[in-house]
Amino acid sequence: MGSLILTMFLAAIDQTVVATAMPTIVGELHGLDSVSWLVTAFALTSAIATPLYGKLSDMYGRKNLYLSAIVVFVAGSALCGLAQSMGQLVAFRALQGIGAGGLMVLNMTIVGDLVTPRERARFQGIFGAVFTLATVAGPILGGYLTEHVSWRWIFYINLPLGAIALAVAFAVLKLPKRVSPHRIDWSGAVLISGLLTCLTLLASWGGTVHAWSSPVILALGAGSVLLAVLFVLVERAAAEPVLPLRIFRDGTFTIPVAAVVLLATAMLGAATFLPMFLQLAGGASAADSGLLLLPLMGGMAVSSTLVGQLVHRFGRYKWFMVIGAALAGIAGLLFATMDLGTSGLASGAYMVLFGTGLGMVLPNVMLAVQTTTPAADMGAATSAVTFARGIGGAVGVAVLGGVFSGRLAAGQAALTPEAIQALPGAARHAAQLAFSDAITGVFVWVGPILLAAAVLMAFLKDLRLSHAPELVAASERESTPV
Repeated sequence: MGSLILTMFLAAIDQTVVATAMPTIVGELHGLDSVSWLVTAFALTSAIATPLYGKLSDMYGRKNLYLSAIVVFVAGSALCGLAQSMGQLVAFRALQGIGAGGLMVLNMTIVGDLVTPRERARFQGIFGAVFTLATVAGPILGGYLTEHVSWRWIFYINLPLGAIALAVAFAVLKLPKRVSPHRIDWSGAVLISGLLTCLTLLASWGGTVHAWSSPVILALGAGSVLLAVLFVLVERAAAEPVLPLRIFRDGTFTIPVAAVVLLATAMLGAATFLPMFLQLAGGASAADSGLLLLPLMGGMAVSSTLVGQLVHRFGRYKWFMVIGAALAGIAGLLFATMDLGTSGLASGAYMVLFGTGLGMVLPNVMLAVQTTTPAADMGAATSAVTFARGIGGAVGVAVLGGVFSGRLAAGQAALTPEAIQALPGAARHAAQLAFSDAITGVFVWVGPILLAAAVLMAFLKDLRLSHAPELVAASERESTPV
């Protein structure tokens, strides 16, 4: 468990660790036009890798794949620290994301293998706290290292920690080996990778780099539709589909998977743009903008752990998820009201509410899926949730990034926090107002996205978790009302 927790922390923290370092990285590597891809490339390849890791683990076992994912992640981290251009850094972030995708899906799958459903609630609460802590701690750590050491150390720090996790897992992780006679569904893996890439480019470029009516955007849209159709056809015929379509027939699976796309979009959007608001509109330093996120991190950590214990005790999880998403949605609406005059106390209260809500819902999404999935499909189902989270991270954040970019003039987009602080008083105030307006324009979407997730999850069946190794009693799955 120590190794699993450590690798979950590393994989999750690197989703957002670049948020507070972005202005400095742009200044050193001169790549403003590629800055959003520091987050998107990682999220994209992470999402692409998860279904393949999940299915391969169902076929051949988890341990060797888990060890290989750690190696890929650590190698990508080392290369990111050595990058000499923005193009290199984006490419190495993509490699790092491949390893991180494996770590996130295999962590949750291994936990599902080792414990009963009722016990799983407690462990999912712990892992959920680690995931949410890491997501919000990323900007804090990134800001501190950027300001006091070097932005390169936000990647180098993964090397010793990853080596410890690798050594521990190699020595003590004991899992059954599997042998499957079927071939790997490479066609499905290629098609789903192409589909997600097209969707991400469409969301990232539409209305910003290219007009929505441009040939490039229309081609990406047509390509997305074609690849989606081909993927469904291929998966229906595959002996070992990378993402078995049969698992989508159950609403107890499809509803959480759909909801996690919305949740990931809102969570990563907030984790990316809150530090930018604090630096570009509020004038905070990179390190201080990270520390100002502590209320958000604290709310997530406390509620995730507490709700995990409550679910373990009462055996129910549905309404914790609904209420949590609703609370986070209200906080998202409050974020949209912030301006240059918003006090630290008010913004901190909004962050506590946001973090508390997300901490209530995120760990239980995975629990809801694993509770109702047959053991043979556990890896594929877990990877579907992680894949959905990746879609929210890659496509959703790309859309929010487009909203942000579209609200800024070209000259304003080139300003760094240091450049803004160096401007004369009136010009500095005007620049801060422009960034405040652009970023709160992003938050306008965060609240409704989370409220939509709450409504969606209200349609889940209210199942009771079992102490027994079986997933859920068939009689209760058939008779429990929505």
